[in-house]
Amino acid sequence: MLQNMKFVEPIERTLNSKFKFRCHKSISCFNKCCRLTDILLTPYDIVQMKKRLGISSEEFLKKYTYIHIDEKSSHPYAVLKMMDDNEGKCPFVTPEGCSIYEDRPTNCRYYPVGQGLMIKGSEKGPVNEEFYFFIREPNCVGYQEDKEWTIETWRIDQGVDIYDEMNREWKEIQLRRDAIGQPKLDPKKQALIYMASYDIDRFRKYVFESRLLDVIGIDKEDIEKIKTDELALMKFGFKYLKYILMLEETLKLNPVRKGEAF
Repeated sequence: MLQNMKFVEPIERTLNSKFKFRCHKSISCFNKCCRLTDILLTPYDIVQMKKRLGISSEEFLKKYTYIHIDEKSSHPYAVLKMMDDNEGKCPFVTPEGCSIYEDRPTNCRYYPVGQGLMIKGSEKGPVNEEFYFFIREPNCVGYQEDKEWTIETWRIDQGVDIYDEMNREWKEIQLRRDAIGQPKLDPKKQALIYMASYDIDRFRKYVFESRLLDVIGIDKEDIEKIKTDELALMKFGFKYLKYILMLEETLKLNPVRKGEAF
């Protein structure tokens, strides 16, 4: 949650870190964390939420999100749009709680825990390492409850472990930064990043209706898989992003097509 960073406890935590927390309808702050905040969405969030609502990714993005451009990387992000009313509530919150609770976004699942990814040096070179922290908003009294967790048991209970696994490659891509003194990403590349990350239905059309599959070498079996399996297509999108951002040679050009752009 972007706005809640000002309430981050400045202590790095591990999976074994303990805390007490419980959120329920009888608590005085129930639903208050679901308003006046900016919830950054991940690709897997979009897949699950648009499927839950029975609409296309394009419809979901247009109705429920706005685009935030990161200053350090020029990457475009989809952020959940709060309602334009005095309370600034999440469009999915009700007096009874979240109406899409089983398919709620990653950041909502983690709360009141936050998770980040950083590059650290090691004997084998740079490695990506996850870290955790607590978010302590002044209006949240959930920490006063008696239910004890470790961050690891909280992640499992909230189903975050599955979401992290689905989004791991995408999060690694977000560690990329614009080179100092070099131009920012151009609008065309930003549009490709946004489409491959979030607009899975339009990305499918792009893959199968453009020249992409003529230019790159990909097995017929894999082509059939990304045609029918949305998660396989999402993960193919991550490989595509690594390639166009020149982070990793995840795709190979067909020998007869070398030198062509896509």
